[in-house]
Amino acid sequence: SQYAIEPDASAASYFWGAAAITGGEGRVQGLGRSSLQGDVRFCEVLEQMGCSVEYADDSIVVRGGKLCGVDVDMAHISDTVQTLAAVALFASGPTTVRGVAHNRVKETDRISDLACELRRLGAAVDEFDDGLTIHPPETIRSADIETYHDHRMAMSLALVGLRAAGIVIKDPACTAKTYPNYWDDLERFCHARIERMN
Repeated sequence: SQYAIEPDASAASYFWGAAAITGGEGRVQGLGRSSLQGDVRFCEVLEQMGCSVEYADDSIVVRGGKLCGVDVDMAHISDTVQTLAAVALFASGPTTVRGVAHNRVKETDRISDLACELRRLGAAVDEFDDGLTIHPPETIRSADIETYHDHRMAMSLALVGLRAAGIVIKDPACTAKTYPNYWDDLERFCHARIERMN
C-alpha cells in the first residue's frame, strides 16, 4: 500500500502568517481545501482579514493584503491562535478570538501568557475566559519575548520580527518539540535575518 502524508498544517500556518504580515506570498504544497487537517481553515481567517487565498488540489497560497481586525471563533483551529495574534498586531482595528478556553491548559496558558507578551509589544489586550481582544498598537515596541517553554509562542511571535525591529525570542530551542528546523526555514523562506545570541 502507498500513503500520501500531508505536511503539518499547524506548522504551515507560520508561513501563511508571515505572508499576511509582510504583504508577501506563502505557498504550501501538499495541503489543499480538502485537507484532513482543520488548521487549513486558518487561511479562511486570513482571508477575512484582507489576504487573498488561492486553493488548489495540493497547495494553498496566501498573499498579504491590507489587514483589518476580525471577530472569530477559533475553537476548531486553536493551535493557530498565537499565529493569528501576531498577524493581528498589524491590522487596522481590533481582533477578537473566542471559543478557545481549552488553550489555557496547553504547554502554557495560551490566553493569559499570550496577552502578557502582546502587551509587552505595545498592544492593549482584553482577556476573557475563552479568548481575548487585541487592540494593535500604533508602533510595535522592541521586546524580549518570553516563550514559557511553548514552541508555538516562540514560532508565532517571532513573525512580528519580520516587520518590527528588536524582537528577541527567549529560549528559541523550545521549537525543537515540533519543528527543529524552524529558524533555518524562517530565514530561508521568509528571507529573515536571524541573529543567534549566546
